[in-house]
Amino acid sequence: MIRVLLADDEAMVRAGVKAILGTDDEIDVVAEAADGLEAVEAVRRHRPDVAVLDIRMPRMDGLAAGAEIRRTMPETAVVILTTFSEDAYIARALGDGASGFLLKSGDPRELIAGLKAAAEGAAYLSPRVAQRVIAELSSGSGGGAMARAAVAKEQVAVLSPRELEVLGLLGAGLSNAEIAQRLFLVEGTVKAYVSAVLLRLGVRNRVQAAIVAYEAGLVAR
Repeated sequence: MIRVLLADDEAMVRAGVKAILGTDDEIDVVAEAADGLEAVEAVRRHRPDVAVLDIRMPRMDGLAAGAEIRRTMPETAVVILTTFSEDAYIARALGDGASGFLLKSGDPRELIAGLKAAAEGAAYLSPRVAQRVIAELSSGSGGGAMARAAVAKEQVAVLSPRELEVLGLLGAGLSNAEIAQRLFLVEGTVKAYVSAVLLRLGVRNRVQAAIVAYEAGLVAR
């Protein structure tokens, strides 16, 4: 069972997110908080596996609360859930050790997938957020970019044609469900392909795999 703390200053938002999480038998919301300070205290008291934090909250915002949780209680993963997708928020959250950055406007399935990934020690970004991170990390010109491209092309050379298709769509920011629709596959099959791609590329998570896809030229720039 994945034990979750949910922090948002809007009670209706908390109720909605809790309802979504309640559809999965493997997730249990063990505590709620209305601001960042309450969130930090609740994590100390309940020791959840994952803390889901809104960015804009009174007294202490979600980014500051997440940084404090990661500093003092590193066994709790932090997932940022917000309506905001500005690069500065993304960079700060990931720099402070957040395991995920999800948008409230995203597919509810992304929320559940993100929490499960964070609980397992992996990183998970909303597909729209992932696109921005990939573009930023893969930006550049000259010899450095050419060298990265050469390395990436060697990495993807071990993949089958179908795995290359999956990697390209993953790099474009599509979720497993969207990849399944695009390739006329069931979502479970796509999940298996993604796991195989991560293993064969030697990367830890979808974000790193997407960067490889971008640098290998599998995603339009």
